[in-house]
Amino acid sequence: MAEYAYSAPLSIDDAVGILEDHANSGRRAQVLAGGTDLIVQMRGTDREPRTIVDIKRLEETNRIDADGDDIYIGAAIASAVLDEHEELKRLLPGLLESAYLIGSTQIQGRATLGGNLCNSSPAADTIPAMIANRGACVIAGPGGRREVPVEDFCTGVGTNVLEAGEFLLGLRFPRPAPGTADAYLRFIPRTEMDIAVAGAGVSVTLDGNGVCTAARVGIGAVAPTPLIVPEAAESLVGTRVDDDALVAAGEACTAASSPISDKRGTVSYRLKVVGVLCRRAGAIARDRVLARGG
Repeated sequence: MAEYAYSAPLSIDDAVGILEDHANSGRRAQVLAGGTDLIVQMRGTDREPRTIVDIKRLEETNRIDADGDDIYIGAAIASAVLDEHEELKRLLPGLLESAYLIGSTQIQGRATLGGNLCNSSPAADTIPAMIANRGACVIAGPGGRREVPVEDFCTGVGTNVLEAGEFLLGLRFPRPAPGTADAYLRFIPRTEMDIAVAGAGVSVTLDGNGVCTAARVGIGAVAPTPLIVPEAAESLVGTRVDDDALVAAGEACTAASSPISDKRGTVSYRLKVVGVLCRRAGAIARDRVLARGG
């Protein structure tokens, strides 16, 4: 039977010290934020000994700040908590929609944006939405703190930029400019609790005449990592986010994709679906801006 140890540090320095010490001595340590991926992995094929470093007692991982120029969401904030935050639902509806898609109601009480990001699945629902909202990863480590754009965080299937002794403190998003809204859509084979065949997050900013002045598009489950698609955003800027612009954006998402075939969908199917999702998410984001009068 595998041997496990558990630590719940009360400061960032202590957490970094534990992680760094394990890395230097060749011992395995794994961070626990929500645990919805970690526990499943430990009960499956990944039963190797390790120290579980629980970061839920750290103030910085449990903080939400939506009042300033930047929005901060701690890495240990559960999706259920986000879903009850009225200001976040107003500012970042698409991001919260993506978080709401992670698992069942029970899972929602534990699952976190930070854990979904650090698990680094290409099909993670929240990552395209975080990309669309210009998210930045706030990372603590032996060298202090650093920030990495969400689109640069994942380096491959299940791998990311975190170095020895580092862990994710939280996520920072610029406060959306006036006339900005986002949306996230995914397609799954079943109606509940499945992994995305494709996903797309879109954020648009419209001026007083309804013309798009800024946009961001992120896609998932169609490449080894979630992707930002600048060409899709460029197709929307300068337009009223009309059908022609949305079609062009969808085509850009298809062109940027390099999916695989598996039991959930073929390459050709994913290429088609990701374009459709981009078009639909873009239209929802546009309509959200127009519905509140810019």
